[in-house]
Amino acid sequence: MKEHRLDKRVYYHDTDSGGVVYYANYLKHLEEGRTEFLRVLGIDTSEYAKNGILFPVVHIEADYKAPARYGETLSVYTSVEKVGNASVRFIQQVRRSDTLLLDAKIVWACVDIRMKAKPVPAEIRKKLTEW
Repeated sequence: MKEHRLDKRVYYHDTDSGGVVYYANYLKHLEEGRTEFLRVLGIDTSEYAKNGILFPVVHIEADYKAPARYGETLSVYTSVEKVGNASVRFIQQVRRSDTLLLDAKIVWACVDIRMKAKPVPAEIRKKLTEW
């Protein structure tokens, strides 16, 4: 499975009082990983939002495997597991070198401004499935 990689440094604001990345802050890293992955594919979700098509995260599964600490460099890996009719399931991992720190599945829904399900636009489906 092909993966996109985003390298990130752990900053003080990412950590708790013990210098370990606070668990909820991994969600920001995962969001940045998905955003950069989409940018590489030429998908700008803000442009779709202007036309009333939104992509909220509706489900997250996250397994924390090992801690990350202040000053370390992490890599966020993103791939697409499945493109459904009105959803996309991403697989994401955060690693420090060869050490798996977080394993996650994230599901996007494709909705209109009333939060009603819509089919994933054909051009997005094509880019995600051809990746």
